[in-house]
Amino acid sequence: MKIVVCIKQVPDTKGGVKFKPDGTLDRAAMLTIMNPDDKAGLEAALRIKDETGAEVTVVTMGLPKAEEVLREAMAMGADKGILVTDRVLGGADTWATSTTIAGALRNIDYDLIITGRQAIDGDTAQVGPQIAEHLDLPLISYAQDIKIEGDSVIVQRQYDDRYHVLKAKLPCVITALSELNEPRYMTPGGIFDAYDTEITTWGRKDLKDVDDSNLGLAGSPTQIAKASDKVRKGKGVMMTAETAEEGVEYIMDKLLTKHVI
Repeated sequence: MKIVVCIKQVPDTKGGVKFKPDGTLDRAAMLTIMNPDDKAGLEAALRIKDETGAEVTVVTMGLPKAEEVLREAMAMGADKGILVTDRVLGGADTWATSTTIAGALRNIDYDLIITGRQAIDGDTAQVGPQIAEHLDLPLISYAQDIKIEGDSVIVQRQYDDRYHVLKAKLPCVITALSELNEPRYMTPGGIFDAYDTEITTWGRKDLKDVDDSNLGLAGSPTQIAKASDKVRKGKGVMMTAETAEEGVEYIMDKLLTKHVI
């Protein structure tokens, strides 16, 4: 069985974010981590590998420094890493990103593709479903549990205060929640092996069945109107009540005034 996990190197928002003049993130100037939802998806793939002996390939699109996140994934147990990087791919929105990744995936044999639900830098939850659409594959999103059964996958899909149990024939695409599992740590031996293993690097010429008009900033239909770092919240309103009833009355009045209830 062959599993491909799409991962992303995202800004560590605890250290603040930086922007370029065109409104896109200045990724080269920020501390980075593996996107949490993607890490859960990777852990799910590695658990399937532990049970079935599956081969796990990790794919990422980004700057050359995104090789770091592939090494981390391989140190956790992934078998191969593929970096898709090219200047013409920079500034991509979700459409251009999914087009690029789908173009790369057409070069790979796979039975299952796992992505994170969404990335913490964009929070769109669009790339995974778009990849499925580009590749004409069934999609199960918001996975909180994944099991392989023969040539099918059974997924618990999170839905409000309950979950759906869905079954799909392989190949298919699954988007994983960070709550899916607790990702394992890298091992010392895994780290040494990861840095001894060659990363495959692909550029624009390696993408299959994609058009230049759908790539990079120029091929992104979504344009950023404004971008900013986290905005500090203003000081809250302090209220002193003589009795519990007075406090409850005050809170209820505010909730009604703001149409919360």
